[in-house]
Amino acid sequence: MLPMALIGSELLAQVKESGDISKSDLVRSCGYVSSKKDGTERLNFTAFYEALLEAKGVSLGDPGGKGKGKAGRSLSYVATVQGNGNLLVGKAYTALLELNPGDEFEIKLGRKQIKLIPSGTEEE
Repeated sequence: MLPMALIGSELLAQVKESGDISKSDLVRSCGYVSSKKDGTERLNFTAFYEALLEAKGVSLGDPGGKGKGKAGRSLSYVATVQGNGNLLVGKAYTALLELNPGDEFEIKLGRKQIKLIPSGTEEE
């Protein structure tokens, strides 16, 4: 994280208080600025927007490697029915959810959807 860059509720408050200013000025006022090698200012829009999404409860990436499959590839969050009719949820997904061998789920069928609900819990 950048030094003195606002995060969390402080970032949200600054964005709200800033009102109708340019995006560049907003990024600058929240501290997402660094210096290039030649000494000129660089606005770090990506870091700003990632922090803003995180402050609003949306996580795009996991520094701990969650959301990554074998060899660091990003998970597609798409499953395909196999030739034998089985629907496979891969190891990367079960690891992401911290599931263990023997964990049981109730299958709920909806219109064009399948929900897996861990046994002993109620559906949200």
